[in-house]
Amino acid sequence: MPHHRADLSSFAASLAARLPGTWTSEYRQHGAYRDQFPLAEEVWDNGLVSWAFSEFVLRHHALLDGPAGQRLCVIDRPLHRHQFLVAPLRDGTLKPHHFDGVGEPNGIKVGGDPLRAAAAVTRRLLPHYRCALIDVRRNARERPEPPLLHIPPEADQVVTLVWYEDGVLGTPYASVPEEARIHLYAHGFQYHPHRAAFLLPTAYGEAGRALRIQAVTHQLATQGIGVNLRHATPATNQHPPAPPTTVPATALGRPRTTARR
Repeated sequence: MPHHRADLSSFAASLAARLPGTWTSEYRQHGAYRDQFPLAEEVWDNGLVSWAFSEFVLRHHALLDGPAGQRLCVIDRPLHRHQFLVAPLRDGTLKPHHFDGVGEPNGIKVGGDPLRAAAAVTRRLLPHYRCALIDVRRNARERPEPPLLHIPPEADQVVTLVWYEDGVLGTPYASVPEEARIHLYAHGFQYHPHRAAFLLPTAYGEAGRALRIQAVTHQLATQGIGVNLRHATPATNQHPPAPPTTVPATALGRPRTTARR
């Protein structure tokens, strides 16, 4: 006995007639796989319905338009011949940043009985959808334009961290503002007299060094000290700078005189 898939067009029309308020249904067939892509971008779901759009070729869908700008899409539930998926759609008049902080109302699966499906949509889907629409529309009123990031004023003091050709990360001691030295020490940088520089030990590993760079950058920023991160330019016909005559004695960066023979 053949197992025919339930008819999507008639089901969607019957579902629309049983939802609260005035709803209309529009059935659309897909001529090619790419025809489902625009609708996939509108689906307000991070679960079963999004999965269906991303993993299956959908031959058709139905759009339901309801009161107060509510819009639903209805598709076949993949691998289940007598079930459908109903999902809310985003308000296409709004901008992406209006949806920030608003959880997806998500779609639901329903059986092929339009009466029971309408009850499930009314009880389980529409209340979440209405709340989400209220939130994004409030965001649109309060934040009509995206919060653009602006470049802050230049910092009076700057620490430049350098990736050198041998893989060492550090900064010349003489270039570090005195106020910044304690923070470099506190986050694992060590003073190396023979290189006249603060260096971050490779023993921390890439992940460990990345965390320390992030932490020291944040700490220095709170002190009004800027941080640059750059790669060294290979030097040619240049001698390395001579080490300073003084080296830091404590984590506070106070120098002491180097012992003489």
